[in-house]
Amino acid sequence: MGKRLFLFILTNILVMTTIVIVWSVITRYTNLGGSYYNGVTINYTTLMVFSLVVGFTGAFISLAMSRWMAKMMMKVKVIDPSRPASAQERAVYEKVERLSRAAGLAHTPEVGIYQSREVNAFATGPTKKRSLVAVSQGLLDTMDDDAVEGVIAHEVAHVANGDMVTMTLLQGIVNTFVVFFSRIAAIIVSRFVRSEIQWIVQFAAIIVFQILFSILGSFVVSAYSRHREYHADRGGADLAGRDKMAHALRSLKMYVDRAKIDDRTDDSAIQTMKISGKSGMMALMSSHPPLEDRIAKLEQR
Repeated sequence: MGKRLFLFILTNILVMTTIVIVWSVITRYTNLGGSYYNGVTINYTTLMVFSLVVGFTGAFISLAMSRWMAKMMMKVKVIDPSRPASAQERAVYEKVERLSRAAGLAHTPEVGIYQSREVNAFATGPTKKRSLVAVSQGLLDTMDDDAVEGVIAHEVAHVANGDMVTMTLLQGIVNTFVVFFSRIAAIIVSRFVRSEIQWIVQFAAIIVFQILFSILGSFVVSAYSRHREYHADRGGADLAGRDKMAHALRSLKMYVDRAKIDDRTDDSAIQTMKISGKSGMMALMSSHPPLEDRIAKLEQR
């Protein structure tokens, strides 16, 4: 899930920045758009409608690109179920297929493995039918079979719960406010420069403020992600069994603790589904709650 959230937010920022650049060029050299600001006053109603359209368009484009971006950026090797290259690939695919049926999914997600030492897995995709479940080679090399099944069940639960779609709706709302406030801030900044360079300053300020506010908005998306992790843990327990899900979480915690003792605390080494002992601001940016909390919540069921 940590990878999924990071890739989605990154894609969203790139898409929104592209929309800003294209729209700014269009409004600069045509009579289309830009009606929310006449150079003197701001029409806040028009600006909010514009922000809604751009914000949700950006979020849904990001969702549509999510599976492709994940495969490209993580170099995921998709498993061909009719011709798996190894017994390990066959075992991973069969786990995803079996757990997907148990979750009531009409279609088995694409299944892939990506080469990384990190112990991680993620699920992404625009719909349940066009989803992807990917696991790292590090996860397969480090965890035993029951723990791997618990992790995969957790990711399948994300797909079955439709978490990517609900996260996209939330991102659309965040984008709306990002677009709205970035333009107001850019207009205010542009009023402090000479009129002949106001357009350039406003254009640059929109991009800067939009990226800045998008990063701030990611705190909201991360908080939602942490909330949904508990639901995915419960879903994983229903699919694979509570013992396997709890075993997976404990195995992840053992790996993180061992990595810390070995002084390998950089994110690339212990990004175990983006769960580490973060505090303060870093805890607010984390897409996953602490493992201790997740294990405790699961055992309370």
